Amino acid sequence: MTAGRWLGTLKAGLVAGTALFAGGLVFGSASDAGAEGRNPMKISEAQYEPTMFSEMPGWAEDDHDAAFASFRNSCKALLRKSAEALEGRPMQAALQRVCRKAADLNPSKPGQARQFFESNFSPIKIAPLGTPDGFLTGYYEPIVEGVREPTKGYDWPLYRKPASLSSGKMLVAGAAAGKKKARKKKLVAFYDRAAIDDGVLAGRNLEICWLKDPIEAFFIHIQGSVRVRTEDGSTMRLNYQAANGHPYYAVGRWLIERKIVSKEDMSMDRIREWMERNPAEGKELRRKNKSYVFFRETGLANDQEPIGAQGISLIPGRSIAVDRNLHVYGTPFFISSELPIDHEQSVNVFRQLVVAQDTGGAIIGPARADIYFGAGDEAASVAGRIKHNGRFVMLLPHELDPKVLKGDIPLPLPRPTEQQISDYKKNPPRDEEAAKEGKPAKGTAAAARRTDKANKEAADGAEDDKPAKKRKSKNRG
Repeated sequence: MTAGRWLGTLKAGLVAGTALFAGGLVFGSASDAGAEGRNPMKISEAQYEPTMFSEMPGWAEDDHDAAFASFRNSCKALLRKSAEALEGRPMQAALQRVCRKAADLNPSKPGQARQFFESNFSPIKIAPLGTPDGFLTGYYEPIVEGVREPTKGYDWPLYRKPASLSSGKMLVAGAAAGKKKARKKKLVAFYDRAAIDDGVLAGRNLEICWLKDPIEAFFIHIQGSVRVRTEDGSTMRLNYQAANGHPYYAVGRWLIERKIVSKEDMSMDRIREWMERNPAEGKELRRKNKSYVFFRETGLANDQEPIGAQGISLIPGRSIAVDRNLHVYGTPFFISSELPIDHEQSVNVFRQLVVAQDTGGAIIGPARADIYFGAGDEAASVAGRIKHNGRFVMLLPHELDPKVLKGDIPLPLPRPTEQQISDYKKNPPRDEEAAKEGKPAKGTAAAARRTDKANKEAADGAEDDKPAKKRKSKNRG
């Protein structure tokens, strides 16, 4: 489906209403294991609450057939994994078993796809500690003009990965040891954006194509894929291959902090407009983001969507990028929010079942998603406006449901009310043992501290304009 057709379908199918669920939350515990190897209900700094499909506003009205198509797309990758590869990875193994059931189902009657999800998954609300809300952004695939050979006026190359780049480092000759001429090689940080833009990689036969606009090139690095229409009428499809290892810098936050653009008005269009009006300052701002992305040609046809980190084609409105260190690709999430889909001032209710199929360098946290909106200018405008809170429900395969894990997940503790927190601050309670040492009792105090800290972090994090996209991770899976 093209981006324009999908956006039209989304606008027509948005479900009216604003009620969002809330309630007491269960705190998860930490683990240092990778996403595939950990208990999905023990994500650090996450809180959970079991719910029911009947209690999820918008669930019954969603297009479950579209969601099922996206999930079965993820199953292509999950079903390729061997039993050995899934050993010690309970979430991937459980998803693969659900995928085997999906492979035998071809929904032909209304309600069949919905019944599939309700019969095989348990819904679990998931959020960062101290707040019921996660955070949403959007991304898209740019379509730009370019050339395959060096041409006057096309001065900004997109590069393939240099052979010397390895995990953000490169091998260089070290200092001479004593009087020996031989120099030992050592790993050092790879070139940053400024050095590459200044031509440090020029002439190494790494250029895939050249573009006219440095601002376009910059946003392509953020999105991680692009369609380049060349001089002969063909279209090159490029996708993320590697990054230089330098941290991503949010240029939108810089504009907000200097009161150039307000937090409420921030979008990719606003960033682009400011850079076009201020070319010299825009160049320096782009160089603050030292992260740089390298690409590869995919050979995809024009009617195919880009490939996500899971190795399968993304689906507009049904594919999301998640924190690769916390979540497993193929995990379904039901997301509820109010988003400006139609235009900047619109409030469209977004309640859709989506699937984790991609990742991004700045997509960090248990309830953090980047929604893929398709390709082209309309998708770009929508994606650039998304910087909103949202509620997340993770669909957990039944065999991993907390009731089945037999006590592996701690039982819910009542969340302190605002009045309890206020009363505690005025007159902290002391238990008998703590009173002897002059220490306050545990429990309510810790919850209050966590709530205050999480609220502050959520407010700070909301100022980020847009995550840097990348398609692969160093983590296993």
